[in-house]
Amino acid sequence: MLQNIGVPGLILILVIALVIFGPSKLPEIGRAFGRTLTEFKNSTRELVSGDSEEQKTKEVENS
Repeated sequence: MLQNIGVPGLILILVIALVIFGPSKLPEIGRAFGRTLTEFKNSTRELVSGDSEEQKTKEVENS
């Protein structure tokens, strides 16, 4: 989805965000967005590693 935006699209989005939220709120919004992405990545990584550990446990039990 984000692959089709391109540089002009990103600049337009940033300008619109600057107009809507103002320069004082943008760093706060960026930090919150970054924390959200980090937490999502960590949760996804835990789910994937948890699934692989369960599969390894089942394989050991079946052997």
